[in-house]
Amino acid sequence: MTAAHEALLALLADGALHPGAELASRLQLGRDELPGVVHELRERGVAVADAPGGGYRLPEAVELLDAGRIAEDARRRGTPLPQTVEVLFETGSTNTWLADARPPPPGQPRIVFAELQHAGRGRRGRSWLAPFGSGLTFSVAWTFPGTPPGLAALGLALGVAVAEALRGLGLDEVRLKWPNDVVWRGRKLGGLLLQLRTEADGAATVVAGLGLNLSLPPATRAALGAGGALPVTDLREALAAAPPGRNEIAAMLASAMLEALAGFERSGFAPFAGRWTALDALAGGRVVVSDGSSEVEGEARGVDAEGALQLLVDGELRRFLSGDVSLRPSRS
Repeated sequence: MTAAHEALLALLADGALHPGAELASRLQLGRDELPGVVHELRERGVAVADAPGGGYRLPEAVELLDAGRIAEDARRRGTPLPQTVEVLFETGSTNTWLADARPPPPGQPRIVFAELQHAGRGRRGRSWLAPFGSGLTFSVAWTFPGTPPGLAALGLALGVAVAEALRGLGLDEVRLKWPNDVVWRGRKLGGLLLQLRTEADGAATVVAGLGLNLSLPPATRAALGAGGALPVTDLREALAAAPPGRNEIAAMLASAMLEALAGFERSGFAPFAGRWTALDALAGGRVVVSDGSSEVEGEARGVDAEGALQLLVDGELRRFLSGDVSLRPSRS
C-alpha cells in the first residue's frame, strides 16, 4: 500500500462524492493513474463506488483511526496509553505483527491498531473478517516479569474488561461466552485471541487481540455467521443510540484491557472470577463441548480458578481447558 492509497482513502472517508479531477489534482496524480489506485483499494476490500461523471465515494463516512486521538481520549479517561500506540493502515494480523516483534519490556506494553486486516484469526484458526471501517481490530503486547498464577484464565479476565467497558456504553445485555466470545442477545459481537510466549528467565509475553463488530455490511454479516456456532451482531444494532466514534471506542477498550492486564499481574484471576460469573452467557444451560472428534453434552457450571469450563455430565463435574474444545448451545 502506497502513500497515494492512504491519501485517497483519507479524502474519501467523509463519504461525500469527489470528482475524479479533484482527487487526481489533490493527490498529484494523472487522471489516467487514479483509476488504478482506486482499483487497488477495491482489491483490498474497500468499497469505493463509481459516481456519474467519473467521481468516487464510499458508501458511508468512516472515521479513520488516529493514534493521537486515541491517546488523547485515553488520557481523558484517566488511563494514559503507552507511547508505542500505532495505527497500521494495512496488515495481515495485528496479533501476528506483535507476536513476530521483539517482546516489549515489562511495564512498557505495545498496542497496534489496523484499518485493513487481511489475515485476522479467531480461535481454532477461524478467520476474522473486518472490512474497512466496519469494525475495530487491535492487539496489545504485554510482558509479565514472572509468569503469574492462573495464566490460562487471562483471556477470561480480558473478556470481563471488554464486556464491562461495553456496558458503560449502555449494552446492559452484553455477556461472555466461554472462552473468548463477546455476545449480545445470543449473537456474537466480538472475540478475543491470545498468544503466549514464555522466556527462560520466567518472563511471559502475551499478545491479546480483540475484534469488535461496529457496523457490518449485510454480506459480511452473512459470511461471518455462515457455518459458525453463533449468529453475529454489531454495535450499531445493539445500541439504542448512535455509537461513539471509532477512536473513542478504541481508547475505551485499549484502556480497559491495559487495566485488566495490570490487575492480573498483581492478583491473577481472583478479582475477575465473580465478575466473569455475572457475565456468563452459558450458566446453567445445556451445552455441547466438542474437541473436533467427539462431543460431550452437559450443564454449564461456570469456570474454575484456572479458567477451565466446568460441565456437569451425568452427575460428574468435568473440566475443559480453553484451546482444547469448541462450544455451542445444545440443540436438544
